[in-house]
Amino acid sequence: MTTRLTHQLTYPAPLEEVAAMLRDPAFRQQVCQGQKALESSVEVETEGATTSVTVSRVLEARGIPSFAAKVVGDRIEVVQTETWHDHERADYRVEIPGKPGEITGTAVLTESGGTTTETVSLDIGIRIPLVGGKLEALIRDLLVKALDVEVRVGRDYLAGV
Repeated sequence: MTTRLTHQLTYPAPLEEVAAMLRDPAFRQQVCQGQKALESSVEVETEGATTSVTVSRVLEARGIPSFAAKVVGDRIEVVQTETWHDHERADYRVEIPGKPGEITGTAVLTESGGTTTETVSLDIGIRIPLVGGKLEALIRDLLVKALDVEVRVGRDYLAGV
């Protein structure tokens, strides 16, 4: 079973500015701070036209249901990798090291009238009998909250706040 997540993040800026922001380690660190990461690191590597952005963070697993806490413990390490093939499209992967499952998909930037929309489409698959579907739904909700923080931080970043 796989759970699908499609979420749009809208920025009041041209595509080139948003693309540059998404490749800026300082922006990614601000997002980690906004998500209340206990620890974080950001790596940005460019080779030719391809840029890989890897964000590792440790989050406190506070307030999650007991069935999920048994699987992840009291801290959750999350490794997010975006491989941008150009300014408009990336392959997206989120891993929780040592835990069963995978989260993969894409991020696509489109611009209209000076406003850029990032559409993140992810497939969440957790391979744990009986609770896999519940964990997928929980992870989907947590990812939406994380993306909502990212867009808020991004709007402030683009406004120079």
